[in-house]
Amino acid sequence: MRRDITFNSHGLKCSGWLYAPAKITQNKKMPAIVMAHGFSGTKEQYLDRFAALFAAHGFIVLVFDYRFLGASEGEPRGQVIWYEQIEDYLNAITWVCAQPEVDTERIGVWGTSFSGAHVLSVAAYDRRVKAVVSQVPGIGGGFDGMRAMMGLEGMKRILAYYSADRLRRQQTGKGDYLPVVAPAGTPSALPTADSLAWFTTDSGPTWQNMVTIESMEKNLEYDITLALGRISPTPLLVILAKHDSLIPYTVAKPLFEKAPEPKKILTFDCGHFDIYAREPWFTQASKAELDWFQQHLT
Repeated sequence: MRRDITFNSHGLKCSGWLYAPAKITQNKKMPAIVMAHGFSGTKEQYLDRFAALFAAHGFIVLVFDYRFLGASEGEPRGQVIWYEQIEDYLNAITWVCAQPEVDTERIGVWGTSFSGAHVLSVAAYDRRVKAVVSQVPGIGGGFDGMRAMMGLEGMKRILAYYSADRLRRQQTGKGDYLPVVAPAGTPSALPTADSLAWFTTDSGPTWQNMVTIESMEKNLEYDITLALGRISPTPLLVILAKHDSLIPYTVAKPLFEKAPEPKKILTFDCGHFDIYAREPWFTQASKAELDWFQQHLT
């Protein structure tokens, strides 16, 4: 069963879907999972497949759109700032915990790509969370990652570009945008061929191909390495893609290997976006995630 809901986050309404098992035992509280998408993503982009699976096995599941994206409120549209999205996760957990059918001692969080990093921070600092799944996660280190990719001169150019937009915002009250994806040679937030193919093929009805330049500037500050060391004793499952074009496997795997126990790291021989719908990767990943939540929340 699925119904539309909204919850408040910093004065704005976030839109979500609440999934429940087909059979609910009266007066029996159930574990819950809170989920949201990656960079600029909305709930229609395959999250229903994961949520429906979890609900079919006895979980209450909340899937939501962040403020400024999808069906949720907020201006400017296309704002994708990491700490605002973490706040939305925390407010989503608070809303779920207030539902009478939910066992507040059995809350899990699930994130993917950009939100795969968010749930690490959520789990590190919010002990309401009792299990976490981080799928093809962003690994933070925005500034260092950008500098490594662009070099010193390229970094100077991008910082000047961000500064020009900051001046524009101060003088006019409005900043400019980048496309999330674009053909090769056109600046974009996710400049890989598989990003372009996935978003333009499977965009969903509310996704918009734009992100504020302010978001790009703010996300240079994002680094989850400190949070990663603070998740324990909350159990952590990490799903990695060996051929990930956005999250380099050779960087991600050693990083997560340093995380304290309890944890489990699984690697699939696929690309970043294959995990959402392509077989056998979706079935293998979603089953492993379900097993993890069952092990630690039931």
